Amino acid sequence: MEVAIGEPAWQTAAMMISRLLRLALALLAIPAVAFAQPVACPRFFPGGQPPALVNPRLGQRTTLLCNDAYAVLASGLTHGALWSAEHPTADSLAAARGTARQGAFHPDDRLPPADQAQLEDYRRSGYDRGHMTPSGDMPDDQAQQQSFSLANMVPQAPALNRGLWERIESAVRDLAGREGELYVVTGPAFQGQRLQSIGPDAVLVPTSTWKAVYDPRAGVAGVYVCLNTQEPACSTVSVATLARVVGIDPFPALPEAIKQTAMALPPPIPSHYSPAGSRRRHRYSEPRLDQ
Repeated sequence: MEVAIGEPAWQTAAMMISRLLRLALALLAIPAVAFAQPVACPRFFPGGQPPALVNPRLGQRTTLLCNDAYAVLASGLTHGALWSAEHPTADSLAAARGTARQGAFHPDDRLPPADQAQLEDYRRSGYDRGHMTPSGDMPDDQAQQQSFSLANMVPQAPALNRGLWERIESAVRDLAGREGELYVVTGPAFQGQRLQSIGPDAVLVPTSTWKAVYDPRAGVAGVYVCLNTQEPACSTVSVATLARVVGIDPFPALPEAIKQTAMALPPPIPSHYSPAGSRRRHRYSEPRLDQ
C-alpha cells in the first residue's frame, strides 16, 4: 500500500536526516580530539616537543616522568634513563648555586617494579650512579632530591663521571648563565652486540654518554659525546649525527639546518665538585663544524 507524504512531513524527515548527518560527523571528529593529548611537561623541550625515538626499538617499556626541574624517559629494558631533559636559565642556575648539593639515591616508585633499578644494582659494580640531568643544576632542595632518582641515572665509569663529564656539566652551566637559557638533553648510547650489565636487575652499561645543547638565542645546537670507559675521550657532533647513530633526536622541533651543523660547544672547565687529579687520563676534541 502506498503512503503519500505531505510537504510538512517531508520537511520534517529532511530535517531529521540533516541532524543525523551532523551528529555522525561530530562523532567521527571525537576520536581525533580525544587522542590529541597534550605533551607532558612541555617547558623542558624546544617548541614543546619531547625528544623523539628515531629507533623504535628504544620505545619498548618506557615511562615519561615529569619533575620540578627536569623530565626523564626511563626504560624498563635498560633500567635507566634513555634521555633526561632540562631548561636551565640564568635565574634557575643562580638559585642552584645557593642550594647545597645533597640528596639520597633512591629507586623511583613511579615506575613499574620490574622496570626499576635498585641501589643494590650499583653496589660493588665498579660503576658510579651517573646523573644524566645533574644535581648541580637543581634550583632547590626538592628538585635536588628528585634528581637523585635512579631513573635519572646510568652506570658511568668513575674516571668519566668524576672528571671530564663533570667538567662538561660545568661548561654547559656557564654557557647557560651567559646566554640566559639553554635546552639540554642528556642520555646514554648503547653500541655493539655485546653490552655489559650490572646488578640483579641487569642495568645496562652504556658504551658512551652524550649531552645535547640548544642555544635558542644564537639558534645553534651541538652534542658532546664521551666514551664511558676508564680512559674517557670526548668529542662533539651535530644533532643529526646523534640521531642517526644513537637513534634519539633530542630536539625534533628544530629546523634541519640547525641539526646538521654542530655549534662550537665550549670546552670542559674545572668544577668545584671535581676531586684532585680528575683532569688526568682523558682526551677532548675541539668542536668540529663539519659534522
